[in-house]
Amino acid sequence: MMKNTIFAIISVLILSAHANAQKIAVIDMTKIMDAVPEYKQANDDLEKIATKWRSDIAVEYDKIKGMYNKYSAEQVLLSEEQKKQREDEIMNKEKEVREMQKDKFGPEGALFKKRQDLVKPIQEMVYSSIEKYAASRGYDFIFDKGSASGLIFSSSANDKTDDVIKELKKK
Repeated sequence: MMKNTIFAIISVLILSAHANAQKIAVIDMTKIMDAVPEYKQANDDLEKIATKWRSDIAVEYDKIKGMYNKYSAEQVLLSEEQKKQREDEIMNKEKEVREMQKDKFGPEGALFKKRQDLVKPIQEMVYSSIEKYAASRGYDFIFDKGSASGLIFSSSANDKTDDVIKELKKK
């Protein structure tokens, strides 16, 4: 009788542990994104755009170098006012090119915006597929092993944010 009771208790504990177990999966987002042809095409397009802009900026820097070389060669023949004017022209051109570089490659620059336009819809499609996959197979969490982003999907049933907020309000 005692053995049956102990066996029943152990069985209930094991079953409840399995019932509360959370399903976790690991994926490699880099590998997934590389498998999407549209993503590869978007990256190729972005690289072509970036290469063109780098080339345009290099041409502008070459112009500045030419302006400076011309100024250096003619400097002895120029009046102080003409020297000042040429120096200002060179400095303004440098500022203009740096601004162009920032506009193209800065954190909120044209390349960033173009990347958002081209890549974001593809990422949303992939995340939607991951969400559907997780829901259909009962995963609670999906982690990305290929990058620093970590958590890709989390079942809303496991989000305890509101519980923590309630605890904070009690204090």
